[in-house]
Amino acid sequence: MAQALDIDRWNLECEFNNTDHRTDLNGIDRLIVRRGQPFTISLYLRSGIYQPGDSSLDCVAETGPQPSEQYGTRASFGLSANIDTSRWSATVTSPPGDMVALSVCSAPDAPIGHYTLTLGRSGRIEFVLLFNPWCPGDAVYMDNEQNLAEYVLSQDGIIFRGSYKHPISTPWNFGQFESGILDICLRILDMNPKCLKNPGKDCSGRRNPIYVSRVLSAMVNCNDDKGVLLGKWTDGYEGGVSPMFWRGSVEILRNWDTQACQPVRYGQCWVFAAVACSISRALGIPCRVVTNYHSAHDSNSDLVIERYINENGEPIQSREMIWNYHCWVENWMTRPDLKSDFNGWQASDPTPQEKSEGVYCCGPIPVRAIKEGELVFKYDAPFVFAEVNADVITIMKKKDGNTSKVTSTAVVGQKISTKSVDSDAREDITHLYKYPEGSDEEREAFKKANHQNKLLQQQENEGLHITIKVSSEMRKGCDFDVFAVVTNNTQREKKCRLVFGSCAMSYNGFLGKNCGFKDLLNVELSPGEGEPIPLRLNYSKYGVLLTEDNLIRLAVLLMDYSTGETTLVVRNIVLDNPEIKVRILGEPKENRKLAAEITLKNPLPEPLENCCFSIEGVVRVPPYPVKIYFTPTHSGLRKLVVDFDSSKLCHVKGYRNVIIGK
Repeated sequence: MAQALDIDRWNLECEFNNTDHRTDLNGIDRLIVRRGQPFTISLYLRSGIYQPGDSSLDCVAETGPQPSEQYGTRASFGLSANIDTSRWSATVTSPPGDMVALSVCSAPDAPIGHYTLTLGRSGRIEFVLLFNPWCPGDAVYMDNEQNLAEYVLSQDGIIFRGSYKHPISTPWNFGQFESGILDICLRILDMNPKCLKNPGKDCSGRRNPIYVSRVLSAMVNCNDDKGVLLGKWTDGYEGGVSPMFWRGSVEILRNWDTQACQPVRYGQCWVFAAVACSISRALGIPCRVVTNYHSAHDSNSDLVIERYINENGEPIQSREMIWNYHCWVENWMTRPDLKSDFNGWQASDPTPQEKSEGVYCCGPIPVRAIKEGELVFKYDAPFVFAEVNADVITIMKKKDGNTSKVTSTAVVGQKISTKSVDSDAREDITHLYKYPEGSDEEREAFKKANHQNKLLQQQENEGLHITIKVSSEMRKGCDFDVFAVVTNNTQREKKCRLVFGSCAMSYNGFLGKNCGFKDLLNVELSPGEGEPIPLRLNYSKYGVLLTEDNLIRLAVLLMDYSTGETTLVVRNIVLDNPEIKVRILGEPKENRKLAAEITLKNPLPEPLENCCFSIEGVVRVPPYPVKIYFTPTHSGLRKLVVDFDSSKLCHVKGYRNVIIGK
C-alpha cells in the first residue's frame, strides 16, 4: 500500500509560477495561475521521503461557496506518472528525497476564481485560477503572440470617439494588473444576481467565457443589480462626475469596491466598454474596445430607424435614434454552441440600452453572425445587426398633420474602429461586420436577416445632389463657415427652397438648441450648376450651447418646387479640444526622479478658470492617479512642470493656487 506523504511546509514558488503563467504583473506575493497549464509547488516533508510508486498524495481542488463535483467546482485527483493537461492532474518532477517538486495542472475548462487546494491531511494552499488564452485547450485560446500582448497584457489603449469623418483617439488606462483590481473583478462576478441566487451553479458557469462575458455585460452597468457604473446622458452630473472625467478604469473599479458596491457616477458608452475590457483582460479573456460610427438604436427590432423632422428640417426627438458613435467590446472565444465558423471575436455591449432575457445586457454574439445575417444565433443578434445595418427612413411632419417621406442618404455602421495591434493607429474593422455596400454577399446577408427595407431601397435622387462641406479652419473658439453645395444634374433649370440649420448635439443623438439657421425660399439652379451656400457659425452663439462632446449637427433640407420632392442631408461635425502636449525633461532612468512639461494653449477668447489636469498611467510611482488643479491668470499658452519622485508625490512649478491631491 502506498504511503501518504507527510507534508510539513511548502513554497508556492509564486515568482516562478506567476512569471511562467504571465500573471506576474499582478504581483508575486500570491499564486495566480492560468488553467490548463502546470504550476510547481515545493513540498517539504515532516517525515519519510518520496519514493516513486510507493508514495501517494490525495489532492482536492475546490472553488466557490458550495464546491461540488456535479457542478465541476470540486476535483479530486492523486499522483500520476505524467501531467495530463486535459484534466486536473499532479505529478512529482523531483528525484526521491524529503523535498518534493509537485507539478499540478488544472483542467483547461475549469471554472475560474479563488481556489483552495488540499494536499493530503496537512497541506492546504490558496490560489487564483484565470482563463488561459495561451492554452490550446482553453476556449479563449488565441494563437498570435502579438495579439495576446495587445488584447490581454496591454494595460493602456486608445478608444475612438469624435465623428466618422473625424475620429478622435482617447487614451485609456485599462490598468487590469494594478493592485487589487483582480480581486475587484472576481468580486464583481460574486455580486451578480445569478451568483446571489444560486452560487453553486454560477461558479460552475465560470468555466465558460460565453457565460462570464454575458454576466459582465450586465454587471458593468447597475440597472438590474449591484453593478459598477450608473449611466447618465442628460441634465448634468450632480452627485458624481462627468463621464469625460475618466481616463482609466482603475479609479472606477476601486471606487465601486470601497463604496460597498454602490454604482460609480457616471458612465457613458466608452466608459462602460473600457471597464468591461479591463475586467475581461484581468480574467484572461482577450478583449478590445470597438467604436461604431453612426450607430443605430433600434428599439422594436424591425431593422428600421424612423427619423422625423418638421418643415424647417429640424429634428423631432424620438426613442429610436442614430448615435454619432457607440462603443462596445469584442471578446475572443470559441462558440461550441454554434458552428465552428463562428469562433473568434464576439460582440458584447455593457451599455444599458435594451433588455435581453429581462436584463440590461447584450451579447456575446459572433461578429461573423452579424456579417452573415444570422439573426437567430445567441445572443441579441437583431439588436447588434441593426446597430450597423439598420435602414433610415426620414418622415416630415407638417403643420396640418400630414406626413411625407423625405429622401435621405443616411447610412449607419460607418468606420467601425479599434486600436491597431502594436500601434496607436486606428484599425478599420467594418469588413468584419458587413460586406461591401451593394455586393452580392451583402444582399444574401440581408435576405437571411429578412431585411426587406434594404433590399427594396431606392436609389438616391440623381436630379439634385447635396453635400455639406466644412472649412479646414474649423476650430473650437473660432467663427467659421460651413457650406451646403447643391448641384443640378438635370437638363432644366430648378427652383428650390433650401433650409440650412445647425444645432448642438450629444454623441448619442440628443439634440440641443439652434447654433445657426438659414431659410432661402428661392434658390435658382441652372443645369450642371453647383452652388455653395455658406452658413456662418459664431462662437458667441454656439459656444454656450455645445455639450462636452463638442458636436454640431448640420442639416440641409432641399425642396424641389417642380417635383415636390424633398431631400435631407445631415453631417455631424466635431470641434477639437486644444491639444495637451507632454514633453519629458531629461533622460528617463530607473529609480530616478522624472520631470515632464505639460503645455496647453487656450484657444478661447476668454480665460479658463478652475481647470484640472488629470494624469493617469500604469507607472508604479506614483501608484495612483495624480490630479493637478490650477487657476490660470489669463488666456493663452500655459505651462507647468510636474516632477515625479519615488519619495514624493509630485510638486508643481510656476503656478499659484495649486492643489495636489490623489
